[in-house]
Amino acid sequence: MTPQSVTPIHIAVLDDEVDITRLLAGYLETQGYRVTSVHTGRDLLATMAADAPSLVLLDLGLPGEDGFAIARQLREHFRCGLVIVTGRGDAIDKIVGLEIGADDYVTKPFDLRELAARIKAVLRRIVATTTPPAAPEGRLEAAPTREHFSFAGWEFDTAARRLLDPEGGEVALTTGEFDLLAVLVRHAGRVLSRDFLLEQTRGRDAGPFDRTIDVQIGRLRKKMEADSERPELIKSVRGAGYVLVPAVTLR
Repeated sequence: MTPQSVTPIHIAVLDDEVDITRLLAGYLETQGYRVTSVHTGRDLLATMAADAPSLVLLDLGLPGEDGFAIARQLREHFRCGLVIVTGRGDAIDKIVGLEIGADDYVTKPFDLRELAARIKAVLRRIVATTTPPAAPEGRLEAAPTREHFSFAGWEFDTAARRLLDPEGGEVALTTGEFDLLAVLVRHAGRVLSRDFLLEQTRGRDAGPFDRTIDVQIGRLRKKMEADSERPELIKSVRGAGYVLVPAVTLR
């Protein structure tokens, strides 16, 4: 029996330094990825429209261009993993990048093996929330489990990756926001620690001082709360963590 060919995952690399794109493309191709290297935001957006990658590696320090603006365009118009790879290691830049919707933030210089591990982690989270488990060989494939949650007028469908507000409008979520909301909804009414939320959404990729959860909670509140400064849906419990307050119905 002839083995089926596997289509390589497509990754786009945006960096103005040709040596960097060559290094990344060469290494990632040895890991089995298909890589498109671009050097301007315009070229990246053209690639996204013509042959959308599953993940983008984005440098912020582009001459004459705002890397954060490019990241916002990606998040507004495309569904893909986004890892910022940049020489800008300031904590504020990292927080802004995560608030915009980056799935990870890596500073230069970086270890290629570590970067590859982070890429795999992001892709794993994307696949885990969009692909049903494969059926064992020789068995009929079961229908994917559909979790449709209702709370405080909101509708959250995990299989369709869809969040609807009380007026029926769809609210766009990044991969990280989706993962975090899914954990909160499945454990509604329970106070969940940051460590638990990190483990559930990022696994072993989380560091001891990782602020990703706080940033993503802030983003969810801006999208879901009438007043993000006085949240009613996702509340903080000082010294303990976060809790989704409304009663949740699974249907």
